[in-house]
Amino acid sequence: MRVRMLAAGLAVFALVGAGCKGGGGEAAVQVDTLQLAAFAPLPEVMVSQANPISDAKIELGRRLFFETQLSAGNDLSCNSCHALSGFGADTGAVSIGHLGKKGGRNSPTVYNAAAHLAQFWDGRAADVEAQALGPILNPVEMAMPAAPAVLNRLKGSPEYRRLFAAAFPDERDPMTYANLGRAIGAFERKLVTPSRWDRYLNHEDTAITNQEKEGFNTFTATGCQTCHTGAFVGGSMFQKTGLVLPWPDTTDVGREAVTHQPSDRMVFKVPSLRNIDNTAPYFHNGAVRSLDTAVVWMARHQLGKELQPDQVAQIVSWLHALRGAQPLEYIAQPQPAAAPGSQ
Repeated sequence: MRVRMLAAGLAVFALVGAGCKGGGGEAAVQVDTLQLAAFAPLPEVMVSQANPISDAKIELGRRLFFETQLSAGNDLSCNSCHALSGFGADTGAVSIGHLGKKGGRNSPTVYNAAAHLAQFWDGRAADVEAQALGPILNPVEMAMPAAPAVLNRLKGSPEYRRLFAAAFPDERDPMTYANLGRAIGAFERKLVTPSRWDRYLNHEDTAITNQEKEGFNTFTATGCQTCHTGAFVGGSMFQKTGLVLPWPDTTDVGREAVTHQPSDRMVFKVPSLRNIDNTAPYFHNGAVRSLDTAVVWMARHQLGKELQPDQVAQIVSWLHALRGAQPLEYIAQPQPAAAPGSQ
């Protein structure tokens, strides 16, 4: 009898002990709450006072994002280099533009990008509305000769005339090149991909695993959050590439080409780490395809640290928690508009 009672008591103790541990019987990992305060969940929409969002703007912007008539060869769209079904990025080191010409930089993802401090790797566009207009006229990208040529094509479509009038009802002449950018920008401002990390930040402790929590602790202990912070885990500052150890390729001078300031040599916008495990290759020139290698390079060149393989694995594990859900209905490709004129 005493043996049976002792066995029962040990069983109860084992159950209580198991209840104090995380899933799989592992002790729960504690996250550094002081470091956690530097991060925030994604907003539902990335608002702009200068370009208020409306359903009509979004409808027009979605159609324009997929519109190949915006390119000289009638074969390229925004989606060609920022495939929404592929996490908004390009799988090549650089994108292929008009007549097979190669761009000079890797195409960054458009997801969660509208709230960044600026657009393009060198920050030459203030917002997504301005950014949307650049590639259309770039001779290496979509290669249209001038804004009037773009508008002439769209004006040949009764449907586009209707969509522009609905999106900008208070304007006498709504079909302008600036409004084209505003419509695409309005569409991009809802390209938000909430992830398990957001659920964790909203106090759902089991949304990420113990291994991912350890990865976050390693990420911050290494110093990566100095640049990759906030709701977008990046996108909020410019930084020199090769801050501690010189970068192996210095042919692209970065923001110096925009500002003409020697202090901006090799300075680029810090990319967001949202969906980073699905947006390879990495860096402004797409030089690295392995996320593990990218982490090693960042620690080495930006922080002067050599990470051990287990530290790299921990950080990469946490980065997986930043993979968000793509808004499949929102990004569905629209039916083609009535064919615009071909002038």
